[in-house]
Amino acid sequence: MVHPVKVCAVLALAAAVAVAPPALVAPDASPPAPRQDALYQVPYNGRFTFTRIRYGSAGGRGFGWGWRSAWNHDYPNADRNMQFILDRYTAVAPNTGGSNVVDLEDPRIFEHPVLYMSEPGYWRATEDGIANLRAYLLKGGFLIFDDFELGQWDNMAAEVGRALPGHDWMEIDASHPIFRSYFLVDDIYVPHPFVRVTPNYQAIFEDNDPTGRMMVLANHNSDLAEYWEWSPEAFFPVDPTNDAFRLGVNYIVYAMMH
Repeated sequence: MVHPVKVCAVLALAAAVAVAPPALVAPDASPPAPRQDALYQVPYNGRFTFTRIRYGSAGGRGFGWGWRSAWNHDYPNADRNMQFILDRYTAVAPNTGGSNVVDLEDPRIFEHPVLYMSEPGYWRATEDGIANLRAYLLKGGFLIFDDFELGQWDNMAAEVGRALPGHDWMEIDASHPIFRSYFLVDDIYVPHPFVRVTPNYQAIFEDNDPTGRMMVLANHNSDLAEYWEWSPEAFFPVDPTNDAFRLGVNYIVYAMMH
């Protein structure tokens, strides 16, 4: 059984997370989107690998960073830093030599119990991607949405509704076991690092049963990965950075146990 524990300050963890991989593309270049396999860095080996969903943007919108679009906000440092924290403080024993990016259409999503998606307010899924996502979630997969605010909810909810028709979103609070599956978190409402909004957590459960298996978790009005990305530089205060890591670890541990 996993017991709640306390984590020390992120500043003390800088040595564990400060080494970042080289950039996949030169920052002053504007190349076409990299091939999918170039971002799938860890072949399946039975160990946990942080896996992020790559997607097309709603309405073709991006952020003007060449191939960088909404899906890879905070990539790759946020993903790698989370793996370092998992490796140091838990028995998950993740792969730390790389992380994976995968399209929903790719059958390799079924190799990963947890998928992460950034900026789902800009997400647009293909029919094949929706079919794969539906099968993945119904078979026991877990999807985390992060880094989106206010009305961006509508696009995300519409796309999820295509994959899980008849499933309802339910707001959850600190009483839900996912928030205490490993770390103790005094206040789960980690403030958004840039936008003045109030975080809230919405989930979809199997058979619409809030006591059952959670299939999807949305960190609405929140951006936990921003804290993960910049933790080695101590860009944000220690307390919310620690709590952002605690929440991320709790999500992954919970998903691995359910």
